[in-house]
Amino acid sequence: MQTIEDNTLKALVCRALDAVPRAYAPYSHFQVGAAVLAGSGRIYDGVNVENASYPAGICAERNAIAHAIGSGERHVLAIAVCGGRDGDVSGDCFPCGICRQVMREFCNPDECLVLVVRSAESYRTFTLADLLPQSFGPDAPGLRSLD
Repeated sequence: MQTIEDNTLKALVCRALDAVPRAYAPYSHFQVGAAVLAGSGRIYDGVNVENASYPAGICAERNAIAHAIGSGERHVLAIAVCGGRDGDVSGDCFPCGICRQVMREFCNPDECLVLVVRSAESYRTFTLADLLPQSFGPDAPGLRSLD
């Protein structure tokens, strides 16, 4: 498993926490912030953005990943996620299944860290493989690459 410096993890956690108030959640009132540590060492953040047509919304994790990919990144080393009703992040906020699958596209599941954040000092760390065992990804046998 990769080693990420404590100060880098702290910065990742703080970026996710700082993003929460920017979430657009007028329907569920469940605000989520996420931050991605990309292979370049840069951190990208994102928030959930709801829509009156519910399926048109996007989760914070996918928003952060899209921000990174749109900036030219192709590899995710870690992601921090936090959220709660009306911005209260005191409980665990795990990524949904779709977000886990999108993470799988851009990281090694055995090495990519997923930080479930309650505060700057309190978070739980998992690998993506812990949260998405036996996953299907871009390295699947027989899958054609678009390159």
